Amino acid sequence: MPVIAPMPAARPTRIPNQREGADEALAAGTTVDHLTETYRAHYRSLLGLAALLLDDTASCEDVVQEAFIRVHSARKRVRDPEKTLAYLRQTVVNLSRSALRRRILGLKLLSKPMPDMASAEEGAYDQLERDALIKAMKGLQRRQREVLVLRYFADMTEAQVAETLGVSLGSVKAYGSRGIAALRVAMEAPA
Repeated sequence: MPVIAPMPAARPTRIPNQREGADEALAAGTTVDHLTETYRAHYRSLLGLAALLLDDTASCEDVVQEAFIRVHSARKRVRDPEKTLAYLRQTVVNLSRSALRRRILGLKLLSKPMPDMASAEEGAYDQLERDALIKAMKGLQRRQREVLVLRYFADMTEAQVAETLGVSLGSVKAYGSRGIAALRVAMEAPA
């Protein structure tokens, strides 16, 4: 059984003239009922408008629904109820533009080329160069090899290498210089 709420106490009624009634309607803004009826009546045309601007049906529906929500929340600012449809149309256009901007930005970010991947041939050449380097390193004197490995592969400073090997800093520089020169000769020699 429906519950009937009591009527509020009646206020003295004053009959407004036609001009006052129009001013009160303008001050109140668009009613929810008027906005809802306008939305229902023009939903398909709003959807068609969005479809002309966007290419995705789901996006069109989202844009039209978002337009209704935005105009609904700002209905007090729509002072003339006759302009409700115009506000809905303009909001659909603006939201469609925003959706396109987001889509274009996303494409720009996605279209950046991926870093070049090494081909199988390049990987094979790299492996051959590594093998040649290892072979050349094995041909160096023991101290030269130790200095180069600690300096360049272990990323130590010359002072750290000197301390690790228990030799002077000058010796580390000499062994390193001679080792690089010997590697250069060994790597340039035909195999």
